[in-house]
Amino acid sequence: MELLGIDIGGSGIKASVVDTATGEWVSERHRIETPQPAKYEAIMETLSQIADHFQWKGPVGCGFPGVIQGQQIQTAANLHKSLIGKELGKDLADIFGQPAYLINDADAAGVAEMRFGAGQDKTGVMLFLTIGTGIGSALFTDGKLVENTEFGHMIMEYHDGKFGKAEHYAADSVRKKKDLSWSDWTGRFNQFLEAIHFITRPSEIIVGGGLAKRGDKIEDYLKSPCPLHFATLKNRAGITGAALMAEKNL
Repeated sequence: MELLGIDIGGSGIKASVVDTATGEWVSERHRIETPQPAKYEAIMETLSQIADHFQWKGPVGCGFPGVIQGQQIQTAANLHKSLIGKELGKDLADIFGQPAYLINDADAAGVAEMRFGAGQDKTGVMLFLTIGTGIGSALFTDGKLVENTEFGHMIMEYHDGKFGKAEHYAADSVRKKKDLSWSDWTGRFNQFLEAIHFITRPSEIIVGGGLAKRGDKIEDYLKSPCPLHFATLKNRAGITGAALMAEKNL
């Protein structure tokens, strides 16, 4: 089955038509810069441009960086607060004139990685992390998704004894902002891995997002408390997973 997948991110809104049987994209990816500030009306206008570009007739899946419940946005930490409380799933269906399904973006990427990537055929507790501007998470038990975990927002102890959100300490954006060396940043990431492992006790961890493309930079410094793999779908995961979840739920 072919569905349109959309991935809303802090820097870009991307979409492609996905063959859900194979995970392959059957159209070129179309990308539009995320409007700044990313207010709801501006996001809606950008999604309308996506709809005009594809002229798509069929189900639509969309990943969004925040907690999603009842197709409604509950949090939008890295976008604009005007998005909170909006029924984006319903509004997306109105824009396209087609059935639409909204899901947390890290959950979408994790679903794709479990189906077609590094998590394929894995059982037990699997933890998928996206490391980029923030830290996204998706938790699976025997392949079943536990939605909206948002472990990047958990409070953890920093190396200086202070406490704060995990993504404010160990996201890749922090490395860039503070100009940390790879060894220094990986030390922070290792602390996060220890903290999240203590809570979830996964059999294995899969790391995606922008960091998955830089595995060679950190592999010598990594000290994971359980087997860790880098995601294989790279930037394809979010769009692909959004389409897969739309197929499942529509």
